[in-house]
Amino acid sequence: MLETRKIDNVTVVRLKEGNRLNSLITEPVKESLLAHFQKPHVKLAFDLQGITFIDSSGFGVFLSALKAASNNQGSFKICNVGAEVMELFRLLQLHHVFEIYDELDACMQSFNQ
Repeated sequence: MLETRKIDNVTVVRLKEGNRLNSLITEPVKESLLAHFQKPHVKLAFDLQGITFIDSSGFGVFLSALKAASNNQGSFKICNVGAEVMELFRLLQLHHVFEIYDELDACMQSFNQ
């Protein structure tokens, strides 16, 4: 469900296939994300490149991941958000909740600050 790679000490995840994060796939995505935060101090970036739609259950996954990261002294950030999806983040006022970066490089640099 998720493609995972390590860049320095940051785990970068993205959907393996598809361009929608919706209720059809959110449960396995959530389980996979939460498994990363079983260890303390995990730094994770969710790369949304190519994602054109997220429904409420998808945003719920992000909120669960953020909470799990916070509970375990970790970090959860989001990058490569397309204009349509960013509009949803703004509509829901979630752009104030998450650290969102235009591109992966900026997101990676933010972990070192």
